[in-house]
Amino acid sequence: MTVSALTRPGERDRLIVKLSEVDWIFVLTLCLIAGAGAVMLFSIAGSSWDPWAAKHVIRFSICLALMIALAMIDIRVWFALSYPIYAAGLLLLVAVEAVGDTRLGAQRWLSIGPFSFQPSEVMKLGIVMALARFYHGISADSARLSWWLLIPAAMIGAPVLLVAHQPDLGTAMLIAMTGVAIVVLAGLDWRVIGGGIAAALVAIPPFVIFVLHDYQRQRVLTFLDPESDPSGSGYHILQSMIALGSGGVLGKGYGLGSQSQLNFLPEKQTDFIFATLAEEFGFVGCVSILILYAAVIFMALRTAYISHSHFGRLAAAGLTATFTLYVLINGAMVMGLAPVVGVPMPMLSYGGTVMLTVMIGFGLVMSVRVHRYSEITSGKGSLL
Repeated sequence: MTVSALTRPGERDRLIVKLSEVDWIFVLTLCLIAGAGAVMLFSIAGSSWDPWAAKHVIRFSICLALMIALAMIDIRVWFALSYPIYAAGLLLLVAVEAVGDTRLGAQRWLSIGPFSFQPSEVMKLGIVMALARFYHGISADSARLSWWLLIPAAMIGAPVLLVAHQPDLGTAMLIAMTGVAIVVLAGLDWRVIGGGIAAALVAIPPFVIFVLHDYQRQRVLTFLDPESDPSGSGYHILQSMIALGSGGVLGKGYGLGSQSQLNFLPEKQTDFIFATLAEEFGFVGCVSILILYAAVIFMALRTAYISHSHFGRLAAAGLTATFTLYVLINGAMVMGLAPVVGVPMPMLSYGGTVMLTVMIGFGLVMSVRVHRYSEITSGKGSLL
């Protein structure tokens, strides 16, 4: 299919043409990561498809089909839905404060009949789309330094405060960092960036001392000195580091990881599955899976680069930033380079909520690629 043909609206709206424009190498890479997750879940369950591996494969298959379907939606539809999705996410977060379910001391869930979900997952997508639409409608000078910046600051701050109050510090940090990444990518003045970094560094100590809950503060102290309580608060990270170190270069072998197979490693199927992979496949296995993650990030950023619309560029880059933060935070947490905050390794860890969020996001990224020649002419940058 030639570029000239793709630029003709009547031609590029055909379903067969849209399917041909999906980055199938990108799709294959996602399948390889999810497949590696299924292999590890099969291993740590004692070479059994139950209770994790079979569900992981089924969930990924459904999410993959959903991603392809969402990629067929015109990017102008995503543009029109951006503010409504953000507003819906914000209202759901407010609803959590009023009628949310409390589990394990945290009020994070909403229940509708037999189904329950975390509205913070909606906001991970909503904040990216809303900020991308906002910056699509303002000039480069206004994005660099102006009073307009108070609007994205409020858009980021409102959900971050609501999520942090649940409390869910890990998700709040993820939303905040994703929002800041979009603001920076939109062209924020470097003086503001430098001032913001300096202010954040100054604010960290009083924030830890006076704002964090006791258990959150304990996580920070455990991160600084995990051996101070090896059988209590430091147990997770110490067992993770033992698993990482014991794998060596090539690992102990598939199904032979003592930390996971003998249940020394907590949350081996979710937050610490990367440590399980390191123990069984070693340094080579870790590098291999990280190369796959890097390939996904590179291809998604390339999609952002080739988009003809500012909304498409920022939306694709913002969703890629969210995915990248998942990988970086989980990897740092497992290696003892960051406090334990409950952020899973996307598509490798067991769990349907994060996988659904990530794959919907990639559906939008693929929509940006498929509809990269679409022009969004709206100059509306306000929230109205």
